[in-house]
Amino acid sequence: MDLNINTTIKYILLLLLFFLFFSCGNTKNENNLNQVFRYNEHKNIGSLDPAFAKDNADIWAVNQLFNGLVQMDNALNVQPSIAKSWTVSQDALTYSFSLRHNVYFHKHKLFGKDSTRTVKASDFEYSFNRLIDKKIASSGRWVLNKVDRFSAENDSTFIVKLKQPFPAFLGLLTMKYCSVVPKEIVEHFGTDFRANPIGTGPFKFKRWEENIKLVFRKNNNYFEKDDKGKKLPYLEAIAITFLPDKQSEFLQFIQGNLDFLNSLDASYQDDILTSKGELRAKYKTINLIRGPYLNTEYLAFYMDSKVPEMQSKLIRQAVNYGFDRQKMMTYLRNGIGIPANGGFIPKGLPGYNANIGYTYDPDKSKELINQFKNETGINTPEITITTTSNYLNFCEYIQRELQKTGLIVNVDVIPASTLKGAKANGKLDLFRASWVADYPDAQNYLSLYYSDNFAPNGPNYTHFKSEEFNTLYTQSFSETNTKTREILYTKMDSIVMQEAPIVPLYYDEVVRFTQQNVNNLGINPINMLELKHVTKE
Repeated sequence: MDLNINTTIKYILLLLLFFLFFSCGNTKNENNLNQVFRYNEHKNIGSLDPAFAKDNADIWAVNQLFNGLVQMDNALNVQPSIAKSWTVSQDALTYSFSLRHNVYFHKHKLFGKDSTRTVKASDFEYSFNRLIDKKIASSGRWVLNKVDRFSAENDSTFIVKLKQPFPAFLGLLTMKYCSVVPKEIVEHFGTDFRANPIGTGPFKFKRWEENIKLVFRKNNNYFEKDDKGKKLPYLEAIAITFLPDKQSEFLQFIQGNLDFLNSLDASYQDDILTSKGELRAKYKTINLIRGPYLNTEYLAFYMDSKVPEMQSKLIRQAVNYGFDRQKMMTYLRNGIGIPANGGFIPKGLPGYNANIGYTYDPDKSKELINQFKNETGINTPEITITTTSNYLNFCEYIQRELQKTGLIVNVDVIPASTLKGAKANGKLDLFRASWVADYPDAQNYLSLYYSDNFAPNGPNYTHFKSEEFNTLYTQSFSETNTKTREILYTKMDSIVMQEAPIVPLYYDEVVRFTQQNVNNLGINPINMLELKHVTKE
């Protein structure tokens, strides 16, 4: 039997079993079933331990179970979580967090008589020490690289001292790596804490059959309330399935067996969306939510290349002018995504400026290429774009458009793993890449152009170098005024675009489809799944 058919049958049986699990023929349980939020993950979740919350699938699940000191709202503002308030010293080195007194861990018999206890500052001290413990080998260890030391001053005060000023530090602390975990539970389970998570989040762990089903139930002791003083969350449970086939997932959603779809696969994008990114008439019974996503897709030139075309600012700018980004998005992405006519900083992030990049101007592109020919004597300038198969259609579109300007363009397709190693070691002259924010601050994007970050020891894959940029980048670390720092970010982005070591293609968008009875799901530029405010009618 075909594997996908077999998996689909198993999935449908699980849905029936889940229905029976929640409904026993009475109205109360039927109402409970209506308050179960159902979504699918294409691959198995690797761990429910926040110290290993690296992939999106893991992060979404962990976000339902755990809290940190602070959290990010949908507008990317840092808000209180377990820390009700904080202060920053005048030299921007010392952060003092004041903790709430009413935050309880999920119930577990290991806590003793009351089966739970409140979170104390010492829990954060333990959690942070665990994060940087080399024996634990957390993928989030880097988050505390700029931290000199931290300590619990008392039960309700947690102090963090930085090595140097770092304005984006609070944003880093919103990452799920920095969640609080209870020492007695972690040390009891050891590595099995990944499948026996105890946190403080709006939902608590119930059951996990790996690669089949994951269930969370409502945490009735959760500390947060809505604007009207009502306790969160509203939902009774979350049910996550692991159907690997995206077409089957789409069918399950259309049939009403899933509440939420967070992907736009090529297998159905033309069926569900028009070329303008709008729902087709036959799908008006579902909701489409879309907004900026902190992901920039781009082409990158290797500035240390010996190839004359790569060294030439004329050619690099000609490529930027030489194709229509809006047309590309309309026909290749059904209008999903924002044409990157600004800089490298994506729309939705402070520092973004729509006017510092390049717009479609084929005549200007031809003019620059002819100037290159006249200055170098190279009458047949040629470039090669290296990409993976997933982005071949974009590169072929750019190839066709640029060849109209007199530039010979080749496209080389290689495996993703090969491209990753080659770009890090300066083996590719021009390659397609993307950058998704590690943390929501433009400094994260601009780090790709700081000279001390040359690959392979850092993320500067282009080997771009500018003393003016370096000075501003260093200055931004000590600038605590948000608006002034934003101006610095835009100036740095403008310097990069003037020299054109990259060709921004588009700023991605978060696309979410929900059933019409799902309310308050919302959307945010880091594509975090936040379910504590969600209701189902």
